[in-house]
Amino acid sequence: MEAIRQYIDFYNEVRDTISARSCSEMNAQREDAMRTFSAQGFPSPKVERYRYAKVEADFSPNYGIALTPIAGQLPPYCFRIADAEPRVRVLYNKVADTTDSIVALSTLLSIDTLVVHVPRGTKVEHPIQISNLLKGEQNTMVSRRILIVMDELAQADVIITDRAASQSRFLTNQVIEVVMSDGSHLSLYEVEETHLLCTRYSSVFVQQGRNSRLHHTNLTLFNGHTRNRLDVRLQGEGSEVTANGCVIADKMQHVDNNTLIDHQAPACQSDELYKYVLDDNAVGAFAGKVLVREGAQKTVSRETNANLCATRSARMYTQPMLEIYADDVRCSHGSTVGQMNEAALFYMRQRGIDEQEARLLLKAAFITEVIENIPLESLRDRLHVLVDKRLRGELSKCEGCKLCDPSLTPP
Repeated sequence: MEAIRQYIDFYNEVRDTISARSCSEMNAQREDAMRTFSAQGFPSPKVERYRYAKVEADFSPNYGIALTPIAGQLPPYCFRIADAEPRVRVLYNKVADTTDSIVALSTLLSIDTLVVHVPRGTKVEHPIQISNLLKGEQNTMVSRRILIVMDELAQADVIITDRAASQSRFLTNQVIEVVMSDGSHLSLYEVEETHLLCTRYSSVFVQQGRNSRLHHTNLTLFNGHTRNRLDVRLQGEGSEVTANGCVIADKMQHVDNNTLIDHQAPACQSDELYKYVLDDNAVGAFAGKVLVREGAQKTVSRETNANLCATRSARMYTQPMLEIYADDVRCSHGSTVGQMNEAALFYMRQRGIDEQEARLLLKAAFITEVIENIPLESLRDRLHVLVDKRLRGELSKCEGCKLCDPSLTPP
C-alpha cells in the first residue's frame, strides 16, 4: 500500500503541472485512470497475467518522476500528440487495456505522446527510428506513450530502441497503442540495450483491420528486470500477425514476456515464436495465450516457445495456452526447455574449437531463427552483430563507465 500511496500523493501534488503541460485528449483520461489505479493498486502474482512479475517491488523505490515533454528532432511521420490531426488524437487510450493498473498509472502520469501517423496508401521507404535514451544523475521513472496509426493500405517499419547512458536506476513504464486500418502493413521492432539497474515495463496493444499484416519483434539484449506485454486483436477478416521474441539474459537478469493473440474474425493467421538463452542465475518467463472466438472459423495459429538454460541455476517458466471456441481451425502450441547439447559440444571440440567458443556458437545458432525471421535486411544484419557481441559479453562493457561494477546490485 505504501508504494501505491506514493504515486497517488505525487499525482495529487503535481496534477495542475501535468494538465498544463499536456493536451485535452490526455487530460480527459486521467480521472478514470486514477479511479482504476486507486481501486486496484499494483497487481500481485495472483493476477494471472502478472504471475511471474513482482510489480509492487519494481515500483516501490522512491524514483524521481520525469515530467518533461518529448524533446529532440522528430523522425518523419512523427508528431507530438498536440500537433497531430484531431481524428488521430482521439484514438489515444482507445486500444490499450484501461482496466490494467499499470496502463492506468501510465495514463495518470504521462504528459506527452509520440504519434506515428502513416497516411492512406503511403509506403514509407526508410525505417522510422525512435530512440529512447535514459540519462541522468538521479534515479528516475519515465512514463512513456506512443500511438501508431496506420491508415488504409499504409506500409512502414518502426524501430524503437531503449538504451541507458548513466549509472542511475531507471524505471520505464511504456504503453504503445497501434491502430491498423484495412490493408495496412506494419513491422514493429523493440530493442532493449539498457543495464542491470534498469526496470522496464512495456505494454503493446494492437487493433488490426481486414487484410492487415503485423510483424512484431521484441529483443531483450541487455537489461535488469523487464516485463513485456503484447496484446493483438485480429478484428478484420484475413488479418495476420507474426510475433517473434528473442531474450539473452545472464547474471541476475529477469525477463517476462506475456502475450495474447485474440482471433475475433474469420480466416486470420498468427505465428508466434519466442526463444530464450539464459545463463548464470537469470530468470525467464513466457506466458502466451491464443484465443479463438466463436465465429473465427478458418483460423490458422502456431505458438512456439523454445528455451536454452546454459547453467543449472538459470530458471525458465513457460506457459503456452490455447482457448478455442470455433470448430474449423488449425492451431498448435508447444514449449521446450533444455540445456546445452553435450554431443554437439563434443563434436565441435573434436574439430579444434575450444569449449567457450563452441558454447557461444551453439547459443547463437539457437536464436538465429528469430533474427532470420526479421524482414528488414539492414536490421537483421545489425542484430546478428549485436547478438554476437552480447554473447561475448561486449554489450555490457562500455569504455570509461562503471555500469557493470559488481558493487552495483541489480534491482
